[in-house]
Amino acid sequence: MFSAVDYYAGDPILGLMEKYKADQNPKKVNLGVGVYYDNDGILPVLECVKKAEAQIANPVKARPYLPMEGLAGHRLACQELLFGKGAKVLEENRVATIATIGGSGALKVGAEFINQWFPQSKCYVSDPTWGNHIAIFENADVEVGKYPYYDAQTGGVKFDEMIAFFNTLNKDDVLLLHPCCHNPTGVDLTQAQWDIVLNLVQEKGLVPFMDIAYQGFGEDMEADVYAIRKAVDMGLPLFVSNSFSKNLSLYGERVGGLSVVCPTEDEATRVFGQLKFGVRRIYSSPPSHGGHVVDIVMNDDALNAEWVEEVYAMRDRIQQMREQLRAVLESKVEGRDFSYLTTQKGMFSFTGLTPEQVAKLQSDYAIYLVGNGRMCVAGLNTNNIEYVANAMADVLK
Repeated sequence: MFSAVDYYAGDPILGLMEKYKADQNPKKVNLGVGVYYDNDGILPVLECVKKAEAQIANPVKARPYLPMEGLAGHRLACQELLFGKGAKVLEENRVATIATIGGSGALKVGAEFINQWFPQSKCYVSDPTWGNHIAIFENADVEVGKYPYYDAQTGGVKFDEMIAFFNTLNKDDVLLLHPCCHNPTGVDLTQAQWDIVLNLVQEKGLVPFMDIAYQGFGEDMEADVYAIRKAVDMGLPLFVSNSFSKNLSLYGERVGGLSVVCPTEDEATRVFGQLKFGVRRIYSSPPSHGGHVVDIVMNDDALNAEWVEEVYAMRDRIQQMREQLRAVLESKVEGRDFSYLTTQKGMFSFTGLTPEQVAKLQSDYAIYLVGNGRMCVAGLNTNNIEYVANAMADVLK
């Protein structure tokens, strides 16, 4: 009966992690999977989350199904974090927001909505982008193309090529954009570049779909959503998928959200209904525990302030690792500029390593990176930074 079913080759990153786990080298280092680890190599539980979970468990309560759209407090948290407390667009009830199964669930519901209501639209993603972006939209029967983005020669953005490409697109084509901490390169647009992109989006009638999974890991909570708020100020229709996996360290709870900014309250009401219907057809309702954690942490002033401090501590540790790695590499590899390591933002870095050099790091040093040279900087710490830097210097010579 199932003889025609194809084998699944596996996700390359998750497969890499299985290989890492099986490695017996005591010096092995995991720089592949996109997870924040502290300086001891431990996945942290944030203090604000511990306090929220203590509230949830006192007393232990029944676990009914949540509404299709999720908890009201979870949805409000997404809106205020992305658009700002008291934002005019929220007062005008022009944002349709649902809680989702992580950022991936938000992308899936958004892609299905686009396929149903804008069937002629094509979605364009940056070259490169997070691999699952392409898979999710194609699985929703949305055709996917790529726009120029990363310049391997300069370590920056192919901005002129990107703008020229955008000028060739059709009305209602969707642009999947990274507001901050671009995955996988760590190379972000400047605010001035965002202004140019969004003006072109408005002029061409394109639809921005902004996927933000790392708010707070770039500059700060406000600066990281500059592109989102600028688009709203310009009156653009807008999709925003967000995730709390990284900035609340709630990876396994699958907590995210999808917000659609609409021109009018009536349109937002209709979009909201269709998003709920989309959820009903896919997974019926979002997870409860993570949703309650988000509700409590984000809507309690004291816990929210504590959360922001914890996020900035994670951000600062990542930046320190970038600076230390750059310093060692510049001292070991003559004639090469590694400044890109400290201008990139967020958890990821395009190291500039070739697939052959990545393979040598793995075989000779048990250091695991993705084949394209993407490194999760959060896997570095004061115990392994010298080892990793010296190994990288060796394969770069």
